[in-house]
Amino acid sequence: MTRPITAGVDGTAESLAALHWAAREAVRRGLPLRAVHAWRYAEALATADRDTQHDWVSQGVAEAVRTVAEQHPELSVTVDVVEGAAVEALAGAAAGAEMLVLGSRGHGPVIGFLLGSVGQQVIAEAARPVVLVRAGDQPVAEAAGRDVVVGQHGGPEDSAAALRFAFRTAAARGATVRAVRAWTLPPVFAYSPGSLKLLDDAGGLEPYEKQALAEALRPWRERFPEVPVAEHVEMGSAGQVLLSMAGRAQLMVVGRRAHRTAVGARIGSVAHGVLHHADCPVAVVPHE
Repeated sequence: MTRPITAGVDGTAESLAALHWAAREAVRRGLPLRAVHAWRYAEALATADRDTQHDWVSQGVAEAVRTVAEQHPELSVTVDVVEGAAVEALAGAAAGAEMLVLGSRGHGPVIGFLLGSVGQQVIAEAARPVVLVRAGDQPVAEAAGRDVVVGQHGGPEDSAAALRFAFRTAAARGATVRAVRAWTLPPVFAYSPGSLKLLDDAGGLEPYEKQALAEALRPWRERFPEVPVAEHVEMGSAGQVLLSMAGRAQLMVVGRRAHRTAVGARIGSVAHGVLHHADCPVAVVPHE
């Protein structure tokens, strides 16, 4: 089944930027584009019944999509107005999509993203990758020689989904994948005879981390031999190291595992930090 690239549209500048980003990505990948608007019937509008309100909303979304369709006449575009709460509607739309693209208000390179509660909840709930695009995002950044930057951690299986997404995206764009692995000194009590032997065999902590990154990248290099790869291993917190790469990124890719608490789902600290402070689009890919 062909999955579309789906964009959440609500008429704001940030959602229109997301729609245009999604359209360009759909063209690159040869996929259809689906524009989705989450709508709820407003009983307070006594002069307009449910069908009338639905028509108003549908016309507004269709108008937003018209420009995209004119710019990309080869693109297959569908528009859906889904009744329901925004989080549930968008998470549901993501389930059948190659990726869900949402807008996020940005306030410059220092503050970065302003991620609202809806966007954060959708990221935590969505079973597919979610891309956050800032208002004012320009396509020139995609052709300026910048990399698709992806965070890698743990063993090969821990970041497989994020690496797969990064390599597929880079292949479609003719871009380089810059794989980033951050490491810190483990506490003394974390050492064991087995771990000490692994470190000794690798020649120390940093060579061990470089070896771990190379091992995680090996299957993706083989699957995408046409994609150039740059490896970056640096001591520091994962969030800070990734953010230091944002200036050279046309897209930042991070993995996430949703954490459920008494107040609901939340995303991990690394994804949270990158989403709020990166000045480029960010893709959050759920662990498989």
